[in-house]
Amino acid sequence: GNGGSTLHALRCLEEQYGDQWTSFTVLLIHSGGYSQRLPSASALGKIFTALPLGEPVYQMLELKLAMYIDFPRHMKPGVLVTCSDDIELYSTAVTETITFDKPGFTALAHPSDLAVGTTHGVFVLDPSSFSGKGGLEYGSCYRFLHKPDVQTMQQSGAVCVRGDCPQLSSPGSCGDSAVASECVYTDSVFYMDHSTAQQLLEFYKQMGTLCCEIDAYGDFLQALGPGATPDYTKNTSNVCKEDSGLVAVRQQLYSLLQGTALNVIVLNNSQFYHIGTAQEYLFHFTAESKLRFELGLQPVAFSIFPGTAKTLDQLSVIQSVLEPGCVIGPGSVIEYSRIGPEVSVGKRSIVSGTCINFSVDIPSDCFLSSVSVKITDRVEYVTMVFGVGDDLKKGVKLLSDIHSLQFFGASLPECLDLWSLEASDQLFSSEDTRLGLWTARIFPVCSTLSESVRMALNMLNSVQHKSAFKLSGFQLLSVEEMLTYKDVEDMLKFRKQIYDEICLQRQKEKS
Repeated sequence: GNGGSTLHALRCLEEQYGDQWTSFTVLLIHSGGYSQRLPSASALGKIFTALPLGEPVYQMLELKLAMYIDFPRHMKPGVLVTCSDDIELYSTAVTETITFDKPGFTALAHPSDLAVGTTHGVFVLDPSSFSGKGGLEYGSCYRFLHKPDVQTMQQSGAVCVRGDCPQLSSPGSCGDSAVASECVYTDSVFYMDHSTAQQLLEFYKQMGTLCCEIDAYGDFLQALGPGATPDYTKNTSNVCKEDSGLVAVRQQLYSLLQGTALNVIVLNNSQFYHIGTAQEYLFHFTAESKLRFELGLQPVAFSIFPGTAKTLDQLSVIQSVLEPGCVIGPGSVIEYSRIGPEVSVGKRSIVSGTCINFSVDIPSDCFLSSVSVKITDRVEYVTMVFGVGDDLKKGVKLLSDIHSLQFFGASLPECLDLWSLEASDQLFSSEDTRLGLWTARIFPVCSTLSESVRMALNMLNSVQHKSAFKLSGFQLLSVEEMLTYKDVEDMLKFRKQIYDEICLQRQKEKS
C-alpha cells in the first residue's frame, strides 16, 4: 500500500544519502497503485497521466511540480506526501503563505460537501483554533476520520455550516443563510517534519518486512490529534487485500504516533479535484467542468486532427493521430492512439495506447486500452476492453457467485458462454481466490497491436449482439497478468512514434 511504499522510499533515501537526508525537503508522490478504476493508467502509473494541455503534452507530474513550486521555500526539512490523481487549486492573499514548519504533521484542508467527505479523509477541527474566516487559516485538528459516513461526520463535530466556507457559496457572497448548507474539510497533501519521518523510518526498520497493506492517509493520520482512538485499527472495510497482520501493525503505528500533532492549513478558497476514476476523468477532461476552465484544458492537445472533424467542444484528444474520416463522439477521450479513417467512437468512451486501422464502430461507454507484453522474449500485445462503468475492484470468493460480475451490461457467465470459455478456477489468475474482472483470463495475446484491438472489439461485439465469438484457441491473460508481463519500453516506443509524427507534421505546417 501507499503507506508501505512511503516507508520504503524513506529507507532508500537514508541508504542513498546517510545523514545528509536530515536536511532535505522531499516531495514524495505515490505514483498510482493498480489503478483499477482507471486501468489506462495501470501499466505506466497515474503520475504519468497525460493532460490535454501543453506542447508537447504535460503529464500529471509536471502539473504537481508546478502546483507545489512555492512550497519548498517555506518548508523545514521533512517530507511532503501527495497522490498522483488529485489536483489542488487554491488562491490566497498576496501576503499569505503556506508554511510547513511545525513539528509533527501538517495537512492542507479543503471545504467539500458531505458526499465528498465519505470517500476522503475528513478533519475534525479544534473550534478554538479556527474561525472559518479568511482565505487561509492555520488551525489544529482534534481528530482525523478516514472515509467516514455522514452520521459519523455529524456526531464527531466535523460538519461546519456552509456560510463558513466561502468557496462553496456563490462567488462574492458569503452564503445566503436561508440556504446555509453544510460542509466538511477534506484532506489532500500532508507534510511531516524530519523527526517524525525519522520515527516512522525506525519503526519500519524494526518491522523488517511488511506483510500487509498500509495506507499513508488512513493509518498514519488516524493516529493523530488529541481525539484519536484506536478503534479504526480493527476496521478493514476499505482495504484492497485484508491481511492477518494488518490490525497488529496498525496498533503499533497508533502507539508510535499517538500524541503527535496534526496541524491543519485551511484553504477556504480552494478546490480539490480527483481524476482517479473513469467517470471523473471523462467529466473533467470533456464536460464543462470547473477544472477544465481553471486549467485551460484543450479539446485537442498536441495531436494530428483532421480539419473536417465536428463536435470539438466535448472532446479530449491527447497526443494522437486521427485520420480524416474518423468520427469521435462527444464526451470521449482519445490518448496516445492512432485512429484510422473508417473508425467511429461512440460517446463517453476512453481509447488509450492503441492503433485501430480497420473499419469499426466502437460503442458508447466503452473503455479500450492496449498493453505491450513480453511473456517469452518476443513483444506481443493484449487489449483490454470493458464498459466505462464496469467494477474492476469487485471480486467474489466462489465460482458460483461470478454471475454477480458485470461485463458491459451482461453477466460474466453469459459472456463466457458466448466466448466458449469455461468458468473454472483456472479462468482466474489470482491465487487468493479473488474472482473478478481484474483477474479473469479473458483477453487474447496477439502478435500485432491492431490485431489485439480487433480481437477485443470482437469480444465486445459478441456480448452486445449475443453472438458467439470463440476465444478458446488463444493464450488469454487477465489484466492482473498484463501488468506482470508489461513491456514498458515498447509502450513508450509507440508513444514516441506518434510524438515524432506530430512534430514532423508541425514542421511541415510551419514551412
